[in-house]
Amino acid sequence: MRDSNFLKENNAKHMWHPMAHPADMRNNPPKIITGAEGVEIIDVDGHRTLDAVGGLWNANLGYSVDSIKKAMTDQLMELPYYSAFRGTTNDKAVELSYELAQWFKPEGLVRSFFTSGGSDSVETCLRLARQYHKVRGEGERTKFISLKKGYHGTHFGGASVNGNANFRRNYEPLLPGCFQLPAPWTYRNPFNSTDPQEIANRIIALFEEEIAFQGANTIAAMIMEPVLGAGGVIVPHQTFMPMVRQVCDKHGILLIADEVITAFGRTGSMHGSRLWGVAPDMMCIAKAVTNSYFPFGAAMIGEKVAEAFESNKDSVGNIGHGYTYSAHPVGCAAALATLAETKKARIWENAKARGEELQLGLNKLKEKHEIIGDTRGIGLMAAIELVTDKNTKAPASKAAMAAAFDGAYADGVTIRVSGNNIILSPPLVITSNDVNRMLSGLDKGLAAATNA
Repeated sequence: MRDSNFLKENNAKHMWHPMAHPADMRNNPPKIITGAEGVEIIDVDGHRTLDAVGGLWNANLGYSVDSIKKAMTDQLMELPYYSAFRGTTNDKAVELSYELAQWFKPEGLVRSFFTSGGSDSVETCLRLARQYHKVRGEGERTKFISLKKGYHGTHFGGASVNGNANFRRNYEPLLPGCFQLPAPWTYRNPFNSTDPQEIANRIIALFEEEIAFQGANTIAAMIMEPVLGAGGVIVPHQTFMPMVRQVCDKHGILLIADEVITAFGRTGSMHGSRLWGVAPDMMCIAKAVTNSYFPFGAAMIGEKVAEAFESNKDSVGNIGHGYTYSAHPVGCAAALATLAETKKARIWENAKARGEELQLGLNKLKEKHEIIGDTRGIGLMAAIELVTDKNTKAPASKAAMAAAFDGAYADGVTIRVSGNNIILSPPLVITSNDVNRMLSGLDKGLAAATNA
């Protein structure tokens, strides 16, 4: 490996970083991470920090799971790659498809379509939703409904249903026929309400109104996150997703649950849809399915959708979609080992307990730091929204957010800054001591942000 001087000298000079301005990266080079152990990451200078970001919502089991690493190494020696396009498959893909059907049996998700990650999984579900209606003779159903502040990846389909202008405006025009409803957000919403039940009811009324305006027979699917993640960890009222399910059923609209973040324990329930008692028609998964050790995902297919395709007798049911690395044997091996470790540790239970501790700590920080406008979350996904004025809710400056990151990092905690939000999504295996360590780092970061 090149020495540290070489790495620092060439940092951000020869690559563009995702979700960043190239010029800003040149002027403010990112941290160079060279190692990881347990729930800590280590930078090029040997500085250790608790990873309160969990990689990117996905290192649920931390960085030292030898069984996953061994499964990947063994698979590389046996079969490093082969195509899953028509005519061939691999043993690990067969095993994984069976295992996932068991994991999602309560939701009635009976088939897997393997992908290379979350954006691929979203794209797959959107395309299959349109095709499902064509198979059933309702080819006019091409439109999609989603939520503002929802995040569904970066492919053109996903960006089109995204509810955040930051991921849309530089790439427009996007896919036509995509419409967004307000987010179920108590801190900022167009209803001037802080009552989560009222907000949920108002959005559902708008959903019905939009369906009537567009025509139910033109709408393919509603896509939503059970808890909105990258948009600011927005937790809806417990009745919201069940009501969305009811409206979809009433009008023949498919419900796609984007669980790239919420599947496999992050909310304190095994899956986000299960948290609300909802069975979606399709589900997007990725991230934690391999504990981030391999780029991998899947579109999970419900019984109704599977039956329509599998009973079809003409070319309309042929799936003309897929990826070179669909069902990659090393990814499948990583997923099988990850699911085994996840089930053994029952990490959703720890996520629930540690999440309750974290929310209590965040509430105390809110009382202490005037710069905090709101704290929110569920399980081990949380957000701290920073403002310059609690009455106007004006967002904190970019300088303040940078100071918050640097202050926490210096104290040994890595956080994620997104707009005026601090996003927390640590590994689901953290301890109570780790929660306290996170809160201490946040305290230092918030103090720095106040003085920025």
